[in-house]
Amino acid sequence: MKIMFLDESGDHNLAVIDPQYPLFILGGVIMDMDYAEGPLTTALNDFKREMFGHTDIVLHTADITRNRNGFESLKDPAFRCKFYRRLNSLMRGLCYSVVACAIRKDHHLGRYGVAALDPYLLSLDILVERSCFDIDQGSTSGVIIAEKRNPTLDRQLELAWLNLKIQGTQYRRATAIQDRIFALNIRAKKDNIAGLQLADLVVSPIGRHVLGKQDKEDWRIVAEKFRRSPRGEVEGYGLVILPKE
Repeated sequence: MKIMFLDESGDHNLAVIDPQYPLFILGGVIMDMDYAEGPLTTALNDFKREMFGHTDIVLHTADITRNRNGFESLKDPAFRCKFYRRLNSLMRGLCYSVVACAIRKDHHLGRYGVAALDPYLLSLDILVERSCFDIDQGSTSGVIIAEKRNPTLDRQLELAWLNLKIQGTQYRRATAIQDRIFALNIRAKKDNIAGLQLADLVVSPIGRHVLGKQDKEDWRIVAEKFRRSPRGEVEGYGLVILPKE
């Protein structure tokens, strides 16, 4: 069974566009369920024990960057260097594929105006399609795990998932989605789920890259993990940037 863990970067609200980060990104990491519950979870727990002495801490990019919520020790330059070196090694060695949709909100709103679709829901359509394509190759079934946000947004996500199962997407019929993905579950960050933490670590370097900022080692790792076409193409297969030029 395949599983895709989802996380986001940026605000999906088109009424609020940050000129410093005018993006919304929904990213997913795809892997086998057995791998997610076994080797992935074990590897993240081993990393946490080595770095912090326990496994209760949740890897969250915002907390890591701001040295808060258990990551205060990262204020020490030597420890921070060791942390990122080990984290990059961990991310490179794990077995997963990355799919992501990046939406330039200012361009999206400028092109479509009041008809512009909600970036989260638009991105979800695209990632569900790619997940279905991967599942087709293995003739198995899949599940999607998304991170809980707030009751209103979670309800919107549940309705969007229901709509996908009824209406399908531009390139995937509803029956194909129903046959390949049997559930979308919403889980809280505090549940300490390894796959959701990996998805969190993946989306930020994608955002920096799309904005044209200097690439770091984490981007080079993610770039190696993107879902690809049989000819090795990433654009449109592992990474979709909207609106298209």
